[in-house]
Amino acid sequence: MTSDPTTMDAVGLSAAIRARRISCREVMLATLDRISRLNSNCNAIIALRDPESLLAEADARDAQLARGEVMGWMHGLPHAVKDLAHAKGLPSSLGSPLFAGNMPAQDSLIVERIRAAGAIIIGKTNVPEFGLGSHTYNPLHGVTRNAYHPARSAGGSSGGAAVALALRMLPVADGGDFGGSLRNPAAWNNVFGLRPSLGRVPYWPSAESFINQLSTEGPMARNVPDLARLLSTMAGRDARVPLSLDDPPEAFAQPLDSDPRGTRIGWLGDYAAALPTEPGVLEVCQQALSRLREIGCEVEEARLPISREQIWETWLGIRHWLVMNSLLPLYQDPEKRRHLKPEAVWEVEGGLRMSAQDTLRASAGRSALYQAFLGLFAHFDALALPSAQCFAFPAEWHWPREIAGTAMDTYHRWMEVVFPASLSGCPAISVPAGFGGALDLPMGIQLIAPPRQDLALLRLAHAYAQASGPVLSRLPPAA
Repeated sequence: MTSDPTTMDAVGLSAAIRARRISCREVMLATLDRISRLNSNCNAIIALRDPESLLAEADARDAQLARGEVMGWMHGLPHAVKDLAHAKGLPSSLGSPLFAGNMPAQDSLIVERIRAAGAIIIGKTNVPEFGLGSHTYNPLHGVTRNAYHPARSAGGSSGGAAVALALRMLPVADGGDFGGSLRNPAAWNNVFGLRPSLGRVPYWPSAESFINQLSTEGPMARNVPDLARLLSTMAGRDARVPLSLDDPPEAFAQPLDSDPRGTRIGWLGDYAAALPTEPGVLEVCQQALSRLREIGCEVEEARLPISREQIWETWLGIRHWLVMNSLLPLYQDPEKRRHLKPEAVWEVEGGLRMSAQDTLRASAGRSALYQAFLGLFAHFDALALPSAQCFAFPAEWHWPREIAGTAMDTYHRWMEVVFPASLSGCPAISVPAGFGGALDLPMGIQLIAPPRQDLALLRLAHAYAQASGPVLSRLPPAA
């Protein structure tokens, strides 16, 4: 056996398994040992499968290798699925008591593809109830705690995935992003989270495939090559998803080396001081911008020609309407409604108050924001924003009630900085920016590329990461 496989990057571990320098059983044993030592303090992985069954699957993968059979690059890699996606044989609770023990009849499409690439599904990663809010806690599985400071939030909704990655309990992780759910937890746990272009990673099964185009699934990893490799597995056209992109996903499996010199980056900062931001956040992001300048990027101030309030009203209308349609059957049942958290009820009731004209107005606002992004991309190759407006807050809070003296009037008002990229449909990646604030906590910075320029974005992020060694090598104390 080589050195501890849980410390290896995913691409390197994949190569070691396929070369038979390490067995799938050894990888599984090391992973289960690490989970047994660390997960009780962070609660990132839930619904962990029986170790004997997992080791039997690992042995089967080793037997395949002995016969010269390789399923794919994830052959033998342990993988836990975000609990908003379906994995056959494991409960899909969505973080809600209403779905405790709910056993799906089929895999979600991304899980089907990850299995086909050879991964062994070991369990699920924790989420907020129905994925609502960027703080991973729910009445069924409890709170997931920050990898670097367990008294603080892990972010969300992919909080379990981000913490499991940071603590080396998983080599890569899948997540989803409606309003920052891949980017915020990545920032708070010093890992990478990519929200791909809409349609890049098709979502299935789904009762509706045309209107609900705000949320997308995507990859998380500790480095950019691993992130891109997982994207190559998750991406690709599926005929059942009419708006899915047909670009060859194999492109993301190629080397990412590039020359970033001359890349023009527009720094949107805090919307010209309009966005409440905790002291220290922008200073950490400036460190990240300095690294971009060091590798030859040209960083300039930029400004969205749309106000903070316009963006907020657009977001709120679309969010209300989509969440309402998703949760309405539960809300309409009085017995089930009492199990919904107040934020879920608020979203549904907000959607019920909307008229058809309100819905169209919100969609028009989103279209205007998209055009504003295109205007900026006529001058810049990428845009940059903080990945969060505050550092990780205490884990016992539901959400921060104020930032920098400004009251937060909803459970997601403090997340406004991630909404423009979500609404635009452009690819956005959160990369580790550094550490700051009173507790020296991780922070990230978003890099946003033009529509469908996911590969160019990954190349830029990779160049940035190569210049950010000290930030990336700073491990959580438990790791």
